[in-house]
Amino acid sequence: MGPLAMTFFISLFILVMQFLWRYVDDLVGKGLDMLTLVELLFYASVQVIPMALPLAILLASLMTFGSLGENYELTAIKASGVSLLRTMKPLIVVTIIISVLAFGFSNNVLPWANLKLYTLLWSVKQKKPELEIKEQIFYDGIEDFRIKISDKDQATGLMYDVMIYDHRDSRNPNSNVILADSGKLQIAEDNGYMKLTLMDGVRFEENVQNQKKRLSSREQQRFRRDKFKRQIALFEMEGHNLERQDEQLFSSHDRMKNLNQLTHAIDSFYMERSGVTAQINKQTKNFYFQQRKYHQRRNKESQTVSLDSVPALNNDSLFISLSDHQKLMAIEGAKRQARDNRSQIEGKLSRYTRYQTLLTKHKMEVHRKFTLSFACFIFFFIGAPLGAIIRKGGLGMPVVISILFFIFYYIIDTLGVKFAKEGAWQVYQGMWLSSSILFPLGVFLTYKSATDSTLLNADAYTIFFRKLFKREKYDLQNRLDKEKSDQTNTKN
Repeated sequence: MGPLAMTFFISLFILVMQFLWRYVDDLVGKGLDMLTLVELLFYASVQVIPMALPLAILLASLMTFGSLGENYELTAIKASGVSLLRTMKPLIVVTIIISVLAFGFSNNVLPWANLKLYTLLWSVKQKKPELEIKEQIFYDGIEDFRIKISDKDQATGLMYDVMIYDHRDSRNPNSNVILADSGKLQIAEDNGYMKLTLMDGVRFEENVQNQKKRLSSREQQRFRRDKFKRQIALFEMEGHNLERQDEQLFSSHDRMKNLNQLTHAIDSFYMERSGVTAQINKQTKNFYFQQRKYHQRRNKESQTVSLDSVPALNNDSLFISLSDHQKLMAIEGAKRQARDNRSQIEGKLSRYTRYQTLLTKHKMEVHRKFTLSFACFIFFFIGAPLGAIIRKGGLGMPVVISILFFIFYYIIDTLGVKFAKEGAWQVYQGMWLSSSILFPLGVFLTYKSATDSTLLNADAYTIFFRKLFKREKYDLQNRLDKEKSDQTNTKN
């Protein structure tokens, strides 16, 4: 349990760091408070547990049985008549309990954590960057305003040579300018607005009361200049606060649902897809049958002719009997009707594709809840016998082997998920691809370990190659001696 806890938190830390590197561009410069960052890291930690737990089980089992093999404790246990499987029995029970708990976590806790995490991430992405005006650069973080300063006192926050362009007049965006000797920026306590205090400045404003779209040269010369000793401007800080989005906007996503919700959603998507399929089948019927239904309806209304007595239309002879102008009109009408029909069918096909995509994603999420638990079980039966074979404990060789196996598992799992999502494979085939490959490997390693195989014993390979090279050297020496003897006999 000690190695399991240690390796679990190490794996969790590495995966959380990967999460931060992935979303660092969305987090930097937003001015998030410490409580929000801690909340974000907590949800991210809960989300990556399905990847950290199998890796921790693999590494812990490798370290435990590798240490037992390195200290010859497994040899003593086997010499006393206890088999490897019986030695593994308590840990097998522990692994089964962990697998069951992992399924409960994946079904109940993980959807809640995903909902919280993605809602908070979306809220952070919508937040505007933190207000920071740099020297000699036009700042555009305030809507309809551009601010430039030449220097800034970092201790007092006082800005010098302030220039403000007012772009609220879309017709003349550069007509209103404020120049000030100095100024100071303050944010209200509730972050509802920003207070900008300017000292010793002048305001230039052109065409104050002119609402025309086009101005004459005389009108363009009109302007107003106001000098001031001290002026206070208030700016709304809309979007600079962290406004949390409603969680209901993300609750329909497949990763935010438990097993019962996924099953209900899958049934609903099946019904929706069947309805779209029926509409497409009805839409793609031949126009001949539509025309026949039209004649049947007219005859039914008149009730003069039996429905079965309506003769079939000969389209070719009917078309030949038309004049050239009528033929052209008939062709254009048919083309127009075909285009309309195609447009309607394409719209229904897009709906069918959307339902099929949602159906595939929900099915994948159902299988993912079971593959997590099974991965924990498989990795134990890979790590324990592998540690007994290599007989190396600690964090050296076990870490290297664990990382290689985990990368192999991750690549295969990603490949299977991709094939399932694209529809190249069935959903269960893609989601269980990694498990179907690693499970026989675990059985094979368990068998080799139980039979005292030297499959991954470095000393065994060293001795083998040493004997092989020694034999080759001996054969080469015998060949040289024989050639030397033959040369001597020939000379004699």
